Amino acid sequence: MTTDQHPPADWHSAKLDFSNDMSYGDYLGLGQILNAQHPLSANHNEMLFIVQHQTSELWIKLMLHELHAVRHQMHIGDLPPAFKMLSRVARIMDQLVHAWDVLATMTPSEYTAIRPYLGNSSGFQSYQYRELEFLLGNKNATLMTVHESHPGNHARLQAALTTPSIYDEAIFLMSKNGLPIDPERLQQDWSQPVKSNASVQAAWTQVYKAPEQHWVLYELAEKLVDMETAFRIWRFRHVTTVERIIGFKTGTGGTAGVSYLRKMLDVVLFPELFALRTEL
Repeated sequence: MTTDQHPPADWHSAKLDFSNDMSYGDYLGLGQILNAQHPLSANHNEMLFIVQHQTSELWIKLMLHELHAVRHQMHIGDLPPAFKMLSRVARIMDQLVHAWDVLATMTPSEYTAIRPYLGNSSGFQSYQYRELEFLLGNKNATLMTVHESHPGNHARLQAALTTPSIYDEAIFLMSKNGLPIDPERLQQDWSQPVKSNASVQAAWTQVYKAPEQHWVLYELAEKLVDMETAFRIWRFRHVTTVERIIGFKTGTGGTAGVSYLRKMLDVVLFPELFALRTEL
């Protein structure tokens, strides 16, 4: 008596033979993704550290995909799709906030065991994160130096540095809709970080005082506030996780670690949108 070694022809109608068709793993490139983790130590916890940062970079890649599209939609004045994308970006940031909960399971002694293998590598060197900051208006040309050894990344960052940010596009929209904005704010050096401008705050205040008259701009403002709020929480969770794991040690990339990250908490991306809340 022989045993049939062949699988059944179907299982709950699911396709089982992918010898000539694209599978789930093929479509997602899982062969490359799941083989991209290469711990340098024998320590069990290094895999967590690698996966945490790789998945964060994937989420940032998606945010950049969405935000470049947002900026385009704003530039052409088609805002409903931009609203959907901005909401998505805020929810991605929420996802990244919770990702820190996973890394926080690493204790100081566990991190100390793998730290020598990290060399000078640091999230500070993430060109995708830097591009995200530039797109949101927090620009700093000095930080471009970190990426000079990778011309492609440097060129991408240079483009983000020298073109209007998403917030700049929002200010253009207010001007196009008849709200008075100082001409110099509409023609500034785009490589400079956002600075609060009285005419911009006055325009946003007008929007908030008459939302029915400026509903699209009012909705855009709230989407931007929602996104910045999520971004602040993401930054804060980063600081608290780093302090929990390494205390006040210097970061692997040479920054002051927690002290540096705390200073970043003071950065306001859309200053007039938050300042007007006191005025209203």
